[in-house]
Amino acid sequence: MANSHRRPAALDPVYYPVVALALILATCVDLYDAVTVVDVYRLVQYDISGVQFGSRFATLNHHAGSSLFDSDLSRTVLMLPVRELDLNLIKEYIGQGNLLGGLLLLLPPQFSPEKVDAAGGVGEDFDLLRNKVSELERLLIHANIPYPVYFAFEDDNINAVLAEVKRNDASGQPATATTGGYKLVVAAPDPKKIASPTITNIQGWLPGLKLDGDSSQLPTIAIVASYDTFGAAPALSVGSDSNGSGVVALLEIARLFSVLYSNPKTRGRYNLLFGLTSGGPFNYNGTQKWLRSFDQRLRESIDYAICLNSLGSLGSELHLHVSKPPENTYIQQIFQGFSSVAEESGLQVGLKHKKINISSPRVAWEHEQFSRLRVTAATISELSTAPELLEGTGSLSDNRRSVSEASIIRSVKLVAESVARHIYSQEGKGTNIFADNSSLAVNPSYVRSWLDLLSTTSRVAPFLSKNDPLIMALQKELADHTAEMNIQHETLDGTFTFYDSISGKLHVYQVASVTFDLLLLLVLGSYLITLFSFLVITTRGLDDLISLFRRPPSRKVKAV
Repeated sequence: MANSHRRPAALDPVYYPVVALALILATCVDLYDAVTVVDVYRLVQYDISGVQFGSRFATLNHHAGSSLFDSDLSRTVLMLPVRELDLNLIKEYIGQGNLLGGLLLLLPPQFSPEKVDAAGGVGEDFDLLRNKVSELERLLIHANIPYPVYFAFEDDNINAVLAEVKRNDASGQPATATTGGYKLVVAAPDPKKIASPTITNIQGWLPGLKLDGDSSQLPTIAIVASYDTFGAAPALSVGSDSNGSGVVALLEIARLFSVLYSNPKTRGRYNLLFGLTSGGPFNYNGTQKWLRSFDQRLRESIDYAICLNSLGSLGSELHLHVSKPPENTYIQQIFQGFSSVAEESGLQVGLKHKKINISSPRVAWEHEQFSRLRVTAATISELSTAPELLEGTGSLSDNRRSVSEASIIRSVKLVAESVARHIYSQEGKGTNIFADNSSLAVNPSYVRSWLDLLSTTSRVAPFLSKNDPLIMALQKELADHTAEMNIQHETLDGTFTFYDSISGKLHVYQVASVTFDLLLLLVLGSYLITLFSFLVITTRGLDDLISLFRRPPSRKVKAV
């Protein structure tokens, strides 16, 4: 009975100090909780023929700083807003091979692919900022950078951290292990090579009117667009204009001709071949492999091919790029067809001739892969000159805000009408086959929906699997508008090597200084000594505690 009235051990006074200690330790742990967690996107890491480019590391774990002028930054992660960036200073710093603990570049929120609303953020200041981002991107993708480089988007949380880091730096107390501050951590595995990256070509076939024999004996017109991208941050490379606009235009042209060809009375005596190709930024490697898969009869049946590239600009001029001499009869026929339609819609189309350098593996335009196989082809684009290798194919600034739906619709009308007049021998007759408010009118909602999807989907080929949702969606869409759809899976040219770990989570920790740590250690040590003394006294008595600190009596050894 006496035991039944005993106080539970958990409530014994001897346990209160232990509980208090646990609370203190828990408080210490809370001091190191993350202030904020931010999505970050790593600078691309790749090799060309064994030569290394981009950021070579992914793990980040250093204190934050905001100034390039500190003497030793090897253990500092610099937080630099792109809008305030001195490009010459960054270029000089990277060029000198100076070490950093890491680099975090903060992009304005207007550059986020999630911002699909085209309204706002347009003007002279925004254009200047876009040019700055493009120049920064060119610098970064052509450099070999021996530390982690990440992009993030400005928001209230990260801006608050940056403001405090700037204040500390300005006061002469940058974050270190001694002074405390903020620590930036990205726990990422070591980047690994992507083995045998796949590129997928999607082909749709719309047969012409059969008269005597197989429709494959009819001439063929090919409409082609490369759908993949490349940019400084693969996870952000959506390429709304390059070449999202070309893909959207191709899909809408395929939809229009599927309506036209669904009726035998309006089906032309031309086959139409639609190709969505991969590997565009990599010398149009997918286009090359797609064309080489054709049998000779199909290749010889192609009357001409039109490649669509970057059609979303607000300008009033487009360019028809060709490899054959401008005086070539077939080239003149294509050019005249486009010019006459363009004039009717207030556009201007210029003819740009560029010879192919057979000895160089560099392919500037997609149509050059056709020309190398002696197939007449041209590229229609808002660009007057071809971008350099791995440039202008899905940059950080190429997002939804940089593209005009009206421009894509205008380009669709131009290409579809020019091709249709050629098919039905209506050149120079002013016939408007795809007139507005008709059953064959361009559908703005269709254009907008696909443009929005592509503008929120990164499409760097080495990071797309065969069954990627985007590839599956493109396959289904082209299958809906063509009589026959084929898929071709190939391996990207081994000249290019890519590495994974393209995005992650940045944890921002506010850490205490060493002075605070020492003070905390002193307090905890004192507490533990007091607790130990209390427990010994209450359980064994004061004499036992004192005896612990007494010097034990020395033992004298008797001499023999």
